[in-house]
Amino acid sequence: MSQSHPRYFHLHLISDSTGETLTTIAKAATAQYSKVQAIEHVHPLVRTKRQLDRVLQEIDSAPGIVLYTIVGVELAQELENRCQGLNIPCIPVLAPVMKIFESYLGAPTTPTVGGQHVLDAEYFGRIDAMNFSMVHDDGQLPEDLGQADIILVGISRTSKTPTSIYLANRGFKTANVPVVPEIPLPDQLETQSDRAMVVGLIASAERIAQIRRNRVLSLADHDLKDYVDVDKINQEIAHTRRLCARHNWPIIDVTRRSIEETAAAIIRLFQDRKAQAMGME
Repeated sequence: MSQSHPRYFHLHLISDSTGETLTTIAKAATAQYSKVQAIEHVHPLVRTKRQLDRVLQEIDSAPGIVLYTIVGVELAQELENRCQGLNIPCIPVLAPVMKIFESYLGAPTTPTVGGQHVLDAEYFGRIDAMNFSMVHDDGQLPEDLGQADIILVGISRTSKTPTSIYLANRGFKTANVPVVPEIPLPDQLETQSDRAMVVGLIASAERIAQIRRNRVLSLADHDLKDYVDVDKINQEIAHTRRLCARHNWPIIDVTRRSIEETAAAIIRLFQDRKAQAMGME
């Protein structure tokens, strides 16, 4: 007789900061259990006993798995004790990693609430990159392309904008330029400085056609047959391939990639290019 499994469970994510680390870890874990729905209860900025008491009341009413990142020892211990009393798992997700760091480095931790969100030069660099990418979306301000770290080129609906924003959030000044066979690219792109890396994005014609059809339905003008025609899209893709080959720009097929996977591949290309440039010096 097969064992029955729950259809859903409660998942409490408790953090004394924004909770981004927890939600990322939880997403990776719950993705492995597609047949069981996780009902997430996100509790960010829990830094006082009063705030924790409210969280504990919710855990009492909806017990389940508890994941937490709390620096304060007393708060963490109180959370552990309550979960032990309820006989539910309570996991400090960063503790195993920090123990390895401490053992390897031979130095104790210096606990800092939200340490990954410190307003340092790196943080403001990401803000600067976000601003740059937003004003250089879809070919805007081509005269500034030489200031970019990364320039994405591709036909309509190849995820240029969301990929640019994701890369900007990682600190890379990213511009994107649409490729239209009948329209020449900006001169600044053709003669862009050595500083910027240009990457071409493509996808299968069928995938692009599907996305474009959904886009057309949201527009008042539905008479855009060429825009969603698979043969026309294949011609656009071929044009992009020829363009990138002529300039020796790398191409990434985003058909089966998430935005995160595409960005990771671009960052790897960027790092390899940077390492190669340093090796030539």
